Amino acid sequence: MIQALSKTFFDALAGSGRLKRLASTYGLRSEQSFARRFIAGETAEEAIGAARSVERAGMTVTLDLLGESVASSAEADTATREYQAVMDAIVAAGIGRNISLKLTQLGLTVDRATSVDNLRRILDAAAKHDFFVRIDMENSPFTQVTLDIFETMWQQGYRNVGVVLQSCLPRSDGDTRRMNELGARVRLVKGAYREPRSVAYQDKVQVDEAFVRIARLLLSDGNYPAIATHDPSMIAVVRAHASQQGITPERFEFQMLYGIRRDLQAQLTAEGFRVRVYVPFGREWFPYFLRRLGERPANVGCVIRGILRER
Repeated sequence: MIQALSKTFFDALAGSGRLKRLASTYGLRSEQSFARRFIAGETAEEAIGAARSVERAGMTVTLDLLGESVASSAEADTATREYQAVMDAIVAAGIGRNISLKLTQLGLTVDRATSVDNLRRILDAAAKHDFFVRIDMENSPFTQVTLDIFETMWQQGYRNVGVVLQSCLPRSDGDTRRMNELGARVRLVKGAYREPRSVAYQDKVQVDEAFVRIARLLLSDGNYPAIATHDPSMIAVVRAHASQQGITPERFEFQMLYGIRRDLQAQLTAEGFRVRVYVPFGREWFPYFLRRLGERPANVGCVIRGILRER
């Protein structure tokens, strides 16, 4: 009940046009602002600047132009063109060629065929410049269609694309085996969305157990998996399994969010592990930021703990 109320509260804030305008005016203006700590900025130039700082620290990046659930084919086309422009800016800047996107941003809730066409446009542009494109996973109503579209692209010969699986969903064990069979690159996350009991684990212990189980499957049988977590206990399990199985650090990577547990990012990098930082940016940062907090109240605690550890 508390979780549902929390999501409703944050969704209401995220939908406020007035708050969004105020946030856009003041929220990212200062380099010391709270939001700026976790959102790289509103423009590609700002994101590239943040990415350069990450790369100077010995890590790699994936850039995410924020946005989701567009309302028209025209908006989906605009998002597609914006991603193509972002890739051009990345090439010109000489930073790592890796991006993340959501299918609803490309029009999935408007028309599936349109979103597939837009994804293909991005993948074709990405292939010309040796980009890797990660399709982010959204909440459970989009899980199957996201995997279906991913596999369609895979069967059509696209190999510059990967997908995300969430350990909070019991189905992800089977999905992991399927992705391993294909040789697809998977990012494993716990899952930030509030999901019904009918499709998702409600107990943190179950989510963690599934995360460990799937991480081991990906490490042993997968293709360069990305283990996305800020949880030291999960990281310890991954490191132990890799060591026991003789899986060297260049065969997988850890992924973490921009601005969270920078100390842990630096520690893993210093110890020889590959770390990729997820760098979100764009004009739609305010609803994204609030909804991420509202989807699971534990996210707020994660943000606060990350700040306190670095003081």
